[in-house]
Amino acid sequence: MAGDRQPRLLTHPDLGDVELTTVLFALSDPSRLALVRELAAEGPRTVEECRGSEPDVPKSTFSHHLRTLREAGLVTNEPLGRRRVVALRREELEGRFPGLLDAVLGH
Repeated sequence: MAGDRQPRLLTHPDLGDVELTTVLFALSDPSRLALVRELAAEGPRTVEECRGSEPDVPKSTFSHHLRTLREAGLVTNEPLGRRRVVALRREELEGRFPGLLDAVLGH
């Protein structure tokens, strides 16, 4: 049945394999940077909650932003029931690139 479909599991890179240039590219877009700042300030949020802060952005563009952040190792995007939760990989990023998030987020 269609209602029994399980959410697709997404891959998340090992941060040891992620280059600094990839992370910086992901953060170079103002919408993606705003989303990272939002996650840093408010903690994990559902995709719907994240999308609520960018209502004028087309869904396909928003999905692209989430995928870019995930593939750069900045966020996780995990299923939780029928929703997906996006979380900043703060501790892992701090271990791989010490001080980067604080510098980018202005802390």
